[in-house]
Amino acid sequence: MRHNEGVTTPDFGQAQRVVVIGGGPGGYEAALVAVQIGAEVTVVDSDGLGGSAVVTDCVPSKTLIATAELMTEFSGAPELGVQFEDHEGDPAHQLTVDLGRVNARVKRLARDQSDDIGERLETEGVRVVTGFGRLDGPGAVEVTLPDGGTERLEADAVLLATGAAPRTLRTAEPDGERILTWEQVYDLTETPSHMIVVGSGVTGAEFANAYLALGVEVTLVSSRDRVLPGEDADAAEVLEQVLTRRGMNVLSRSRMESVTRDGDEVTVTLTDGRTVTGSHCLLALGSVPKTQGLGLEEAGVALDDGGFVKVDRVSRTSARGVYAAGDCTGVLMLASVAAMQGRIAMWHFLGDAVTPLDLGQVSSNVFTAPEIATVGCSQRAVDAGEIPAETVRLELAGNARAKMQGVRDGFVKLFARPGTGAVIGGVVVGPRASELIHPISIAVAESLTVDQLAHVFTVYPSMSGSVAEAARRLHHSPQR
Repeated sequence: MRHNEGVTTPDFGQAQRVVVIGGGPGGYEAALVAVQIGAEVTVVDSDGLGGSAVVTDCVPSKTLIATAELMTEFSGAPELGVQFEDHEGDPAHQLTVDLGRVNARVKRLARDQSDDIGERLETEGVRVVTGFGRLDGPGAVEVTLPDGGTERLEADAVLLATGAAPRTLRTAEPDGERILTWEQVYDLTETPSHMIVVGSGVTGAEFANAYLALGVEVTLVSSRDRVLPGEDADAAEVLEQVLTRRGMNVLSRSRMESVTRDGDEVTVTLTDGRTVTGSHCLLALGSVPKTQGLGLEEAGVALDDGGFVKVDRVSRTSARGVYAAGDCTGVLMLASVAAMQGRIAMWHFLGDAVTPLDLGQVSSNVFTAPEIATVGCSQRAVDAGEIPAETVRLELAGNARAKMQGVRDGFVKLFARPGTGAVIGGVVVGPRASELIHPISIAVAESLTVDQLAHVFTVYPSMSGSVAEAARRLHHSPQR
């Protein structure tokens, strides 16, 4: 028998050899599962353990956003009776941010988190090889090492978790100084005077919101008719109203043609001939998969038209013994989904109990102010008649705790199945929506009814009380 932190698993003889290419959430979480079950695991990593989620994306961006959240909260202090004074007792009217110190903290936390992952893998017995891995025929990975040498790793199964990179255009090439991708903004040591954000998806909206809160003039260039075109329309409308009220210039139905730099100025030219000039430009144009040069075609791994690896619901590719997880699959670019894909792959390969990936249970969050969290079915699907549902929307402005904290913007929305009252989805817009969505996520995952959700005690006063109140408004009596 094999023992691992109090967990005992049977020994099935010679350990299965698993090689994971990529050390992001899809990779390192898969490695931890595989070694727990008894496999011999090697992780090949070239970008830093934790991948983009830890090194250049989620952890850094949310650390920056944490500072922005603090600034947003301070902006509402006078309404709550809090006044700032200078050292002589005179009122202070301006808060400032040292972006150099903020970004230094961002990089430090990302580095520390990456180190923590490395220590965990080492403790659990996972071998980590620094280098670039590619498939080398059936059942093997060839690693190009930093010194130019190579190492061949035999494998009974390979997991591809190579991630994705920011998409760029020939007409908008980043220079790392004034024209930036979201991986490059943490090198800024001085606060921009005017940040132009191109792209109004989740990444663009989050950074635009953050820099606005940090006191930067922000112009958001959106090719669609509203920000966050892929999110709940009601939620996006609330956010756009808030951003506009706080001073952001949102250019809707405006497509970028090019971005150029002249000294300390950047100019974004739109397809209709208009131009916007600022000090910096952040490109949030989506992602492209890191699937080139991995020997995928030779190994029989099928890609879609966008270059993403095709996988089924248990993370199998078209090549026997090759699995894939995370952003390189394009399934749903969330760290939580990547991690689950990786775990599912190892459970499946090693014969453990496994449930195929169900995107209907994935909760996600947009880290703006207010935050937007969603799970389950969408308003778009309900309006299109694809999913029958009863809906209720409850404004947070009526919540006692919200009033105490000066919160006016936001709501809770629930979707329930007609007849049974089963909770099939929800939306939360408000402070810490990422936390408030959890009870709705549990209800969706466990097929709880609105009455069961409503009958759970909540603290008074609390924001979560609005979740229970929304459920009560969808009450299903025996006569219905």
